[in-house]
Amino acid sequence: MKKMALVLAAVLASGMILTACGGSGKSGTAGNETQKTEAGNSAGGLDLAVQIGPDPETIDPALNASIDASNMILHAFETLMTFDKDNNIIPGQAESFDVSDDGLTYTFHLRDGLKWSDGSELTSEDFVYSWKRLADPATAAPYAADMLSMVKGYDEATTGNVDALAVSAPDAKTFVVELASPCVYFDKITTHASMAPVKKDVVEANGDQWSLIPDTYVSNGPLKMIEWVPGSHISFAKNENYWDADSVTLNTLKFVLMEDSNAAYSAYQTGEVSMIKDVPTDEIPSLEGTPDYHLDPRMATSYTIFNVTKAPFDNALVRRALTLAVDREYIASTVMAGTVLPATNFVGPGISDVEGGSSFEEVTRKNNGGDYFNVSNYEEDLNKAKELLSEAGYPDGKGFPVIEYMTNDAGYNKPIAEYLQSAWSELGIRMDIKIVEWSTFAPTRRAGDFQIARGGWVYDYDDPSNMLNLFTTESGNNDGKYSNPEVDSLLNTARDTADKTEHYEKLHAAEKLIMEDAAVAPLVYSSDFYLQKPELKGTWHSPYGYWFFTHATMD
Repeated sequence: MKKMALVLAAVLASGMILTACGGSGKSGTAGNETQKTEAGNSAGGLDLAVQIGPDPETIDPALNASIDASNMILHAFETLMTFDKDNNIIPGQAESFDVSDDGLTYTFHLRDGLKWSDGSELTSEDFVYSWKRLADPATAAPYAADMLSMVKGYDEATTGNVDALAVSAPDAKTFVVELASPCVYFDKITTHASMAPVKKDVVEANGDQWSLIPDTYVSNGPLKMIEWVPGSHISFAKNENYWDADSVTLNTLKFVLMEDSNAAYSAYQTGEVSMIKDVPTDEIPSLEGTPDYHLDPRMATSYTIFNVTKAPFDNALVRRALTLAVDREYIASTVMAGTVLPATNFVGPGISDVEGGSSFEEVTRKNNGGDYFNVSNYEEDLNKAKELLSEAGYPDGKGFPVIEYMTNDAGYNKPIAEYLQSAWSELGIRMDIKIVEWSTFAPTRRAGDFQIARGGWVYDYDDPSNMLNLFTTESGNNDGKYSNPEVDSLLNTARDTADKTEHYEKLHAAEKLIMEDAAVAPLVYSSDFYLQKPELKGTWHSPYGYWFFTHATMD
C-alpha cells in the first residue's frame, strides 16, 4: 500500500492531464461475419497482438462510453489536441489554437495536408459536422453534455436544432468554437475520444453500420481498421495517409478480444499476445516482482451506484447506511490484494485544485476536517450505518426488502460483490448478486434497469468536474438517475465561471452535497495491473487508463 501511495504521489507531482472513459471496457459484439480489407502498408514494421478486453459495444467515437473501446478509437482517430507520454497537451490535428481575451472563442488552426485513411481531404468542416453530430439528440451520445454543454447554442442543439451549436469553419484549415461562458479546462476537453472527427459521407450513407467494417471505418489517426472477426480480434494497420505516419513503428496491431482473464493469461503464456490487461486475480501473488507484471496508477474511482428512482434507494438515509457499512481498507488490502487504495472521498488523489501542484482531495480533507469515510476505524462507520438504517425505519434490517446487486464478472468485480453481500448482512440486509456479461451489463446499467450496480470512472481530463458532472440531471452517464437542483446549479456555475478559485469552491460544495445525499458509494481508487513482455518497448500507459502502442518495438 505504501508503494502504491508513493506512485500516486509521483503522479500528482507531475501535474498530469487525465483523459479516459467511464465504464469497464467489457463490451458486446459487432456482427457475425469476418470483415477484412488489405492493409496497404509496406512491410518492415512490428506486427503486435495485445488483449485489452472483449468485443467493444461500439467504436463509434460519439456513441462509445467504454475505456477499452476508447483505447481502440484513439489508435484509429486523432483529435484537435492530443497528449504525449508525459500527459502534456500537444498539437494533434490542429497545429495550434488561439483563445480570445474574454476566453469565449477558441480558434484552431489545422495542419497542412490532412487526410482521411481513404486518402480524401480532411478539413475543418469535418469537425463542424462531427461536433454537431455529437450534440444531436438523435445521436444519443452519452458524452454530449459533458463535452459540449459549455459551447454556445448547445441547449438549443439538444432540441434538434444542431445548427445552433456555435462551431464554424471560416476556411478549410480553421475551426472556430464559441463558448457560452469561459471554461477553464476546454483545451483538455478537445483531447477526448468523443471529440474525434468522423467522415460525413460514410456515416450518413451507412448509418449505425459505418463503424462495423473496415471499408467504412474511415479514420484519421495513425492506424486504420483492416479486419474485425467478432469474438476473435480487431486488427489495425499503419495508416499511410496519417500526417505523422513516418513515426509509426507498427505494421499491424491486433486487439485479441477476450473477456475471460484465464483465457487471456493462457494466450500470454503461449506468446499469442505480448500484453494483457485482464490478469487472473489468483495469479497476482506469484506474478508480483516479475519483469512482466506492472501495477500502474490510474486516476479513477470504483464505486457502487444506487438507482435512486427505486425504493428503498430513494431514501437518502438508506443510501448513507449502505455507504458507511463498507470496510474500504479490507476491500483494498485483502479482497483486491493491495492493488488499489481505499477511497476516503469521491474525488481521489492526483486531481488538481486551484493552486499549482495542489490536490483536490487534500483540500477536501482540510475543508471537512477529515475524510468522508473513516478507513482506519470501520466499526465507527458501521455503528453510524446501523443508526441511520434504524432512522430510515429498518432497525436491524427488519422490513427491508431483498435487494439485487448487478455486476459483470471481470477482475475483482465478483469478489467485491460477495464482500458487499457479507458486509450488508451485518445490517440485517439480504442481497442477491446478478452477474451478467459486459455486452448486457453496460446497456442495462445505462438504461437504469437495476437496483444497485457496480460502477467506476476514469478521468477524461484533470478537473474534478469530470467525475462530479456524472451527477448532473442532464448527464448521459448518470446511470443512477440522481437529481438535485442545488448540485446542478453548483456544477453549472463551476463550468461557466472564468474565476478558477470560484470554479474549485463550487466543485467542493457540489461534492459535499453528493456525498451527504449518498448519491454514490465510493469504494476504492483503482489502478491498472497488467502483464507485458519485457522485450516489448516504446509503449506507454497513462493514468487515463490507456495503453499506447503506436511507437512499439520489440527487442
